Amino acid sequence: MSRMRRMKLSRRNLLAAGGALTAGGALAATGTPAAASPGRAHARVRTGFERLAADGYALLAGERVGVVTNPTGITPDARHLVDVMHADERVGLVAVFGPEHGFRGTAQAGGSEGRYDDPATGLPVYDTYLKSGQALADVFTASGVDTVVFDIQDAGARFYTYIWTLYDCMVAAELAGKRFVVLDRPNPVSGRAALGPVLDRAFATFVGREPIAQAHGMTVAELALLFNAEFLARPVELETVRMTGWRRADFFDSTGLPWVPPSPNMPTPETALVYSGTCLFEGTNLSEGRGTTRPFELLGAEGVDRRWSEAANALGLPGVRFREAYFAPTFSKFQGRTVGGVQLHVHDRETFDPVRTGIGLLVTARSSWSGFAWRPDNWIDKLTGSTRVRTLVDAGADTDEVVGAWETDLAAFRAVRREHLLYR
Repeated sequence: MSRMRRMKLSRRNLLAAGGALTAGGALAATGTPAAASPGRAHARVRTGFERLAADGYALLAGERVGVVTNPTGITPDARHLVDVMHADERVGLVAVFGPEHGFRGTAQAGGSEGRYDDPATGLPVYDTYLKSGQALADVFTASGVDTVVFDIQDAGARFYTYIWTLYDCMVAAELAGKRFVVLDRPNPVSGRAALGPVLDRAFATFVGREPIAQAHGMTVAELALLFNAEFLARPVELETVRMTGWRRADFFDSTGLPWVPPSPNMPTPETALVYSGTCLFEGTNLSEGRGTTRPFELLGAEGVDRRWSEAANALGLPGVRFREAYFAPTFSKFQGRTVGGVQLHVHDRETFDPVRTGIGLLVTARSSWSGFAWRPDNWIDKLTGSTRVRTLVDAGADTDEVVGAWETDLAAFRAVRREHLLYR
């Protein structure tokens, strides 16, 4: 039986009920997940790490283990999994690998913590940021690990770089001959639907390696299955440990889990809710709210007045209203200067479409403020995955025209995505 055939059988086993390890080594679901609706309390979600630990780390028995993680890799009582595993003699934890922002999360966007020894455990911490391919494989080889474990909380957007750390680490683990284990965590903005433009590979960067939707609507374990089956030239030996108690309609506040900011400018689940749309303002000369207490919820620039909020509200976008707002960022764009703009207020997250909202805000910003401009490096093309959004907005297209331009590509991605979903 081919390796790919074995992986597909293992994936099907993941969907079966029962508490035992599957033939492929992955933990199957235990019983039926508790029913849930967004915002309503229900039985707490059990993460992949919890289920791995409850099974006595059987999946890692006899292995030298390295963990790709950051401050979000915690237990329900807020202990870090590195501390928990290091203290447990059943686990041979020998290394930690830090992504963008670092293992302890101290670095701002575009930064990392470098190579050091963790003061709490003495474990070597290796820097993965901006490493890929053979260079990253060499890091795994030098660390001496047999198995690489991934456990990081995602934010649900294609350009949030942790999913591409996942991708790069999978590629590198295959090159280095290492096994790869993904411990699943919730998509904080639900997994109901994929939204937005699909990346054109000609625009592949670290904010988008492969053709997935801008808001992918998947968990990290589901993404790992998709990457392995659809995009990796040589699939890695992959195991996934899924959650129990999570449904696709669940938002983060219904999981019962503590929220830890995955990065310095992702302070709350509410930030994640708007991020896949308003992060597009990184590609403009307007502030995306970095340096405020509401990054990605506050947007603005010097010279913007209430005409923008009025134009945005006139679009009638579902689930959201826009308040005229003034703020002074403490760092990043317009540091220490007062700017005008909008604050998003999501009043119905069930109907809210973050990507359509982001496009509507771009269209109205351009039409209501004469100073509107794209970043000179056309960063917007990397964020949206092609030149299409920029050229349509510049041509005066309205929100519906821009959104309609990606529907064919999105439908094709949704069909592929459906094959790799683990939860109802």
